[in-house]
Amino acid sequence: MKALAWVRLAAVIVVGMGLVVVVVVALKLSFHDTTSVSEGERTKRVTVEYGGSWPMFGGGQGHLGRAESVLPNSLFLVWKFKTGGEVRSSPVIDGGMVFVGSSDAYVYAIDQKTGKRIWVYKTGDAVDATPCVFYGVVFIGSTDNFLYAIDAKTGTLKWKYQTEGQISGGANLVHSPDGQKAWVLVGSYDNKLHCVDAESGKVVYTYETGNYVNGSPAVDEGKVVFGGCDAKIHAVNTVDGSRVSETDSGSYIAGSAAVFEGCAYVGNYEGLFLKVDITKGEVMWKYSGGDEPFFSSPAVAEKVVVFGGRDNRVHCVNRDDGKVVWTFQTGGDVDGSPVICGDKVVVGSQDGRLYMIRLSDGKQVWSYEVGRAIMTCAAVAGGMVVIGSDDGYVYAFGARR
Repeated sequence: MKALAWVRLAAVIVVGMGLVVVVVVALKLSFHDTTSVSEGERTKRVTVEYGGSWPMFGGGQGHLGRAESVLPNSLFLVWKFKTGGEVRSSPVIDGGMVFVGSSDAYVYAIDQKTGKRIWVYKTGDAVDATPCVFYGVVFIGSTDNFLYAIDAKTGTLKWKYQTEGQISGGANLVHSPDGQKAWVLVGSYDNKLHCVDAESGKVVYTYETGNYVNGSPAVDEGKVVFGGCDAKIHAVNTVDGSRVSETDSGSYIAGSAAVFEGCAYVGNYEGLFLKVDITKGEVMWKYSGGDEPFFSSPAVAEKVVVFGGRDNRVHCVNRDDGKVVWTFQTGGDVDGSPVICGDKVVVGSQDGRLYMIRLSDGKQVWSYEVGRAIMTCAAVAGGMVVIGSDDGYVYAFGARR
């Protein structure tokens, strides 16, 4: 993060030898309960590195989907946490806690190590947006049209800011030009990008587009980049919300763009994936995987870009020219966004499985069957992989000792 200092924890917790696990089984579980791992899983030695940070969608301001953690060839379930509705909100990790929304209208804070609930906050409607956590505050939008600022430790409301449409995408943040304030950036179905003062919740500026803004805005080198249902890729100056460029993608954009070295990477509804020079507003290349839409947001590495499609595939293309490197077939649409973890890619599918794929050749390394669609992006930090599912659970995986 160029202008931001994220807090990272370095403690390591080992769960396994010498630890007595007590499981209390009730006849009727509340939807706030944590469900323990199976008897078979508890007999295995699992190493969980407690801490790390994945504070917003895609892991950082550019939404690159890159994790610092290097994962082994297999993962094991550490805990799963039950909410009262589908989990379309991608979880984030910060300060030893997992934060996530649910379609039951609640925002949850979960202990990263144990999977136990720390606090819960009720909004007015489904929470599909990804949280953004910094300076001890959780910023998250809801389909009730509000952006909420919630104390990360206590779950108490600091302020809420009203837009004129639902908020489905995650928030991002920048510093004010003088470096003294933090500003929160979020898109809304009122066709606008909103910039809000992080301390007061007062509007700084808005930028109006031609249709809904679905995804989370990405930030890079003084520019905010996002797409929307007007089919445009917008680049806006972070200082005052003035237009930098506007590029027509040809069809509406449901996902979030990733921004790296002055270029935006994003797919559209007509099955085109584009690389765009955000200063010039020029398309550098287009990749077509067929006629099926791209709802997935990409993960961007030094040489390749990885993203999912509604053709049941994960696509990997060359970052320089957009030529296909490999594709990986799943049993359902891939709307979830992949995460690159060293030499591996972690991504969920609507076939109900979480996959780990080798980055070099697209071969499957490992998978885990949840049973219901996974349409979110994983949070990967401290050797843990945390992801939500349509079955209402948040799943946390760690490496076997």
